[in-house]
Amino acid sequence: MPHLLRRDRDLLRRGNFVLGDLDHTGAGIFCRGAVMKFYPRFRDKIPVQLEVAVITFFSAIAFIFVVVELMMGFSAISFQKESVNYVIVLGAQVRGNKISRTLERRLDKAVEYAAYHPNTVFVLSGGQGDDEDVTEASAMYRYMKSRGVPDYQLLLEESSRSTYENMVYSKILITERERLRRATLRAAMAEYGYLLPPDEEITIRVGILTSNFHELRAKGIARHVGIPNVSGISAKSDPVLFAHFCVRECFAILKDKFVGNM
Repeated sequence: MPHLLRRDRDLLRRGNFVLGDLDHTGAGIFCRGAVMKFYPRFRDKIPVQLEVAVITFFSAIAFIFVVVELMMGFSAISFQKESVNYVIVLGAQVRGNKISRTLERRLDKAVEYAAYHPNTVFVLSGGQGDDEDVTEASAMYRYMKSRGVPDYQLLLEESSRSTYENMVYSKILITERERLRRATLRAAMAEYGYLLPPDEEITIRVGILTSNFHELRAKGIARHVGIPNVSGISAKSDPVLFAHFCVRECFAILKDKFVGNM
């Protein structure tokens, strides 16, 4: 039980604690048991209007759930054919200083992409949780370096503690790097009498690399904070836990939409 409490605390910290996780605390099982026990006993005393309202409410919830799940599935399909300038790789749990299987899948996808796109810069985004010995970004950096990805392709963002912060802080890093790069290029070209086009005429493309079930929310938040020309690069998820992840992510999407993060 203590490990479940630690897990739920971490989910709360990251903004990922949703109703789909109630089963892990026993609350979901208790609620279902209470309904099965007391509903038949008091059914005749419940007004028909109330029953209809409850059925309508949960039918609407089911419809919304199906629509969101379909959107998640469609969003996980990548149509990006051109190379992107930056890829924001979203962090996941680090146990001590060892990466989780979910994060390993994301990084393997990043390493694969880097092999075919040597000019793309990877923003490794993830701070340090209460039960993590290192930042997720630093653990990701070590992993990608060990797989042969050079330093010039790696940029660390070590402050974020949620998907929303991943995007906000990564955008700041990308914006600053682009400013310095263009200033250097503009000065070099000026020496030879050339002019660099105005910044507004130079476009960059940014890929969001995360697990397939997480892609819809991640891209939605990225667009909301103003990251330009966003596309998705999806990593596979654990097939055994995929359904659980999708249910949990559905509620997380609705929550972020409600609070204005998307």
